[in-house]
Amino acid sequence: MKQERNPSDLPGWLSRLLGLFSREPQDRQALIEILRGSEHRNLLDPDVLLILEGALHVSDLQARDIMVPRVQMDVVREDASPQEIIRIVVESGHSRFPVVGSDASDVRGILLAKDLLACFSDVGMDNFDIKDVMRPAIFIPESKRLNILLREFRASRTHMAVVVDEYGVAGVVTIEDVIEEIVGDIADEHDLDEEENIRQHGRNRYTVQAITPIAEFNEFFRTELDDGEYDTIGGLIVSAFGHVPARGESITFHGFNVRVLRADKRRVLLLRFERAEKPEPDG
Repeated sequence: MKQERNPSDLPGWLSRLLGLFSREPQDRQALIEILRGSEHRNLLDPDVLLILEGALHVSDLQARDIMVPRVQMDVVREDASPQEIIRIVVESGHSRFPVVGSDASDVRGILLAKDLLACFSDVGMDNFDIKDVMRPAIFIPESKRLNILLREFRASRTHMAVVVDEYGVAGVVTIEDVIEEIVGDIADEHDLDEEENIRQHGRNRYTVQAITPIAEFNEFFRTELDDGEYDTIGGLIVSAFGHVPARGESITFHGFNVRVLRADKRRVLLLRFERAEKPEPDG
């Protein structure tokens, strides 16, 4: 007969972690607070906490929240020449492209750069026909929740979906976009370097380096924040908090919901800005 292990025999860190869960959390926020408490007690690595919070957060997001809007999509026209397609692939650095007809709202399929190279190797440019290599496009509603979308990406082994709304094609979303919501930005050799202070993610979400000059922030967002006392957006945010905030803390600031994504004990490093939803006018 297997003997149950006495809690006092467990390693100290594991015993403390189990103690945090001695009372079952009643809602998601309570669970997050337990996880944050574990990180403060050095039971969880900060990066692990960020991933756990991201995994909990992703089920609240929909495809519309992170998609690349149609006007910003890098596309390949169905009638483009091989030379033009190669130019687009090289300049964009992407590996997947919607293939469109007359315009970006007319998506015919998806082109993978690796399929393009294999085709050129087999048949050459003279006999190239994009219909021979493009794959079927997957269309999803803009309301598709990201946790469900990630499951479908894995099941279908596809990495890109076309997002549609009531008017037609609204944008595209990739499996990398979804994963970045969980683990944070994934930099690759084609991503811009750290000198890019403001990056847009989807329709209404932005990551902002704390060292971003207030003048640059104002120009980007068309705001009029005062730069008389502080030079950077990080300085304004710390002042609004009244203390150096820890990662995960959030605040409403001049029409934005601001969340601290990266910070240390002395300063904030990276912030997420979302424009606050305007309340619906009373009928």
